[in-house]
Amino acid sequence: MKSAVIVFPGSNCDRDAKTVLEAAGHRPLMVWHADTALPRVDLVVLPGGFSYGDYLRSGAMAARAPIMREVASHARRGGLVLGICNGFQILTEAGLLPGTLLRNRHLKFLCREVHLRVENNQTPFTRAYRVSQVVNFPIAHHDGNYFADEATLAALEDRGQVAFRYCTAEGALTEEANPNGSLHAIAGVFNAEKNVLGLMPHPERHAEALLGGVDGAAMFAA
Repeated sequence: MKSAVIVFPGSNCDRDAKTVLEAAGHRPLMVWHADTALPRVDLVVLPGGFSYGDYLRSGAMAARAPIMREVASHARRGGLVLGICNGFQILTEAGLLPGTLLRNRHLKFLCREVHLRVENNQTPFTRAYRVSQVVNFPIAHHDGNYFADEATLAALEDRGQVAFRYCTAEGALTEEANPNGSLHAIAGVFNAEKNVLGLMPHPERHAEALLGGVDGAAMFAA
């Protein structure tokens, strides 16, 4: 598989994404945000960070970067796109995923580990997991509160577009286990075709034992 990591001013997880892709056997290309051509790849990763310093809204300026036109074309052709944290925010701002990310409900930056329940494993990103499997990923965000209108939420549920939900270690959906107030405890969603995934937690930060966990490695191996 050929892959690329998009680098924006303010990205701080681009090298993390590169490292975990290399560990999975890929040699990703690093593509600058101002480039106007995307190499022929199978997977594009939009990494975490604070693109453009979160000016205006998180991901708003990055969504209009020149390279994003090519990323959108890649997605329309059926190419895989993975957006992590700020990458998820960029994908919603670019219209490649439904909904938006609001400020965390307590208006505080959150940096800790969370439990997630796998909701759909019939996709290229999640096929190495089991449905209802509980995994442990870190979060590091201020604007991770997933919001969408009721019609959009209903469509997401009906079409199996919810990828992960915040949960307890036992897989229960509780108010306490939802760190940021996301509706339906949503931590990540797919597009309708399931070739685009955005999630707020960081699988690349739990992809090797030295970092404290390996649950994220399965996503990149898949």
